[in-house]
Amino acid sequence: MTVQQAMEEALGTLLQQPVPIVGAGRTDTGVHARMMVAHFDTDKPIENLSAFSEKLNRILPKDIAIDRIIPVKEDAHARFDALSRTYNYYITTKKDPFNHEFVCKMHGMLDFKTMNEACRILYDYVDFTSFSKLHTDVKTNNCRITYAGWKQEWDTWVFVVTADRFLRNMVRAIVGTLIEVGRTKLSLQGFREVIEAKDRGKAGMSVPGNALFLVDIQYPENLFKLNNE
Repeated sequence: MTVQQAMEEALGTLLQQPVPIVGAGRTDTGVHARMMVAHFDTDKPIENLSAFSEKLNRILPKDIAIDRIIPVKEDAHARFDALSRTYNYYITTKKDPFNHEFVCKMHGMLDFKTMNEACRILYDYVDFTSFSKLHTDVKTNNCRITYAGWKQEWDTWVFVVTADRFLRNMVRAIVGTLIEVGRTKLSLQGFREVIEAKDRGKAGMSVPGNALFLVDIQYPENLFKLNNE
């Protein structure tokens, strides 16, 4: 069962009517979401949103949790109104039996300084066809990346990337290509040429999805009806 199916069943149980939801986007198989936003419409009044959230959490499976429910404007859309999304990708060179399901284990050393230099090259482009899954139904492969970089957290390195939108498989393909830079198999100029080629076959292999997390989605403040106004 998908997250969407579980949510719709839980909402339908509480509201006693079919309640379709619309999420902020889709994630690849195996990818995690520390934060996901969805909207739904109902003609039944919900007097206490906190209590309603708690009831939902009692019904939902243990790997899905509702943080809060906020009233929004009638035309609000979880996907199309999003201003930006942020993903984290976690890699490590140290074996850890407690978090192996959530990180990508790498062998050998990586040059993260040069990889961060390659990250800055991403700001120069908007067409990321080279990092997109083939044969998708999107109308454009243009995205505006506003932040990309690696940071160290103990024995783990985290790739953080923010953009107005992402293509399918985009982050995993970027990370895979940056790893080639870190292993000196691809130069900074070569990384630039990969982007300019607009050819998925020129980029690196996609890294596994289990280490990728959607961590933030930003929306315009005027989208929300604070204090149930």
